[in-house]
Amino acid sequence: MRIQIVAVGTKMPAWVAQGTDEFIRRFPSDLPVAFTEIVAGKRGKNADIPRILQKEGEQMLAAVPKGNRIVTLEVTGKSWDTPTLATQLESWKMDGRDVSLLIGGPEGLAPDCIAASEQKWSLSALTLPHPLVRIIVAESLYRAWSVTQNHPYHRE
Repeated sequence: MRIQIVAVGTKMPAWVAQGTDEFIRRFPSDLPVAFTEIVAGKRGKNADIPRILQKEGEQMLAAVPKGNRIVTLEVTGKSWDTPTLATQLESWKMDGRDVSLLIGGPEGLAPDCIAASEQKWSLSALTLPHPLVRIIVAESLYRAWSVTQNHPYHRE
């Protein structure tokens, strides 16, 4: 199984890329995690947000390989603690498909992305800055993997 993280936004501060990369590089070769960035639509004073969201959604879905399980990151999704995420990870492996996790931009995800998702995951009831979500998702997945492997990281 492969995991793909698809996120809106390409001009992240160096600490975001460093934090995300730190956890992605730790995954073993039998569970590779890849990161795909989608260019955010230009947001100005009179921006057409629904149109921007639609275009971002189209680009996100185009980046997802056919047949992948789509999981969207949403405030209204299900909250998973680490043991539950570890169980989800094992369930995804048993399903036999690759998984794409979609992280929206400042206004969230396009309705088409939400409609295409098989699962909705909430990191918190709080609205989190989307750059920080990248690091939290990568770390949470790594921690869940470490639980499934009885690796000492999950006890830190």
